[in-house]
Amino acid sequence: DLKKSIEFNKVSFAYDSENVIEDISFTIKKGESIALVGPSGGGKSTIVDLLSKFYTPRDGDIKIDGKDINSYLTEDIRKMIGIVTQESLLFHDTIKNNICFGGEKYDSKNFEKAIKIANAYEFISKLDKKYDTIIGERGLKLSGGQRQRICIARAIYKNPPILVFDEATSSLDSKSEKSVQSAVEKVMKDRTTIIIAHRLSTIKNVDKIIVIDKGRIIEVGSHKELIKKNNIYSKLSKMQNLS
Repeated sequence: DLKKSIEFNKVSFAYDSENVIEDISFTIKKGESIALVGPSGGGKSTIVDLLSKFYTPRDGDIKIDGKDINSYLTEDIRKMIGIVTQESLLFHDTIKNNICFGGEKYDSKNFEKAIKIANAYEFISKLDKKYDTIIGERGLKLSGGQRQRICIARAIYKNPPILVFDEATSSLDSKSEKSVQSAVEKVMKDRTTIIIAHRLSTIKNVDKIIVIDKGRIIEVGSHKELIKKNNIYSKLSKMQNLS
């Protein structure tokens, strides 16, 4: 469990010989929500991959509660992190089995709590077989927004101390995005959350925004603070009519 914080200290990483992130330092306190924003290919997803131990930093270190990430077992780190991406990974099975996927035992109380937080309770209740509805290969019988909400419910059901949303709303229309976004905001309330997003409207309410470009941190602050700075974030906001 996360007790205090996650720290990146002067972390650099390269694929082959090409630098992807360079000299990245930041801290996320327990219960804090942060957003990583910036142009595509700037290294945002690499930061999450390093935290999940898919890669090892070339320089610098990552600490969880003051302990080097390498002193933790990889499987223990991955149990601590729930990830929701834009590609909803669902199986030709029931809604219940999709949410309890990964060796989690079914617990009705926890299950109901997860689908309510994920804004999935209402649409599931309207289905003929409810939790036992088979959703088709990759969830094709559901809309994009419904699929994402099932994935959020799955992440919450496992109750990980750290949640990551990697472009979780980017492939949705604006109505679906609103329902998924309100689910994300409910989840963020008492959890350590990292959001990677292009649409800045989805991250206005986080505690801290970290702007990354060409693998380096350019600016850090809240939405209001960064709007005033008139730098990359402010320009991106103006392009998206968000001030």
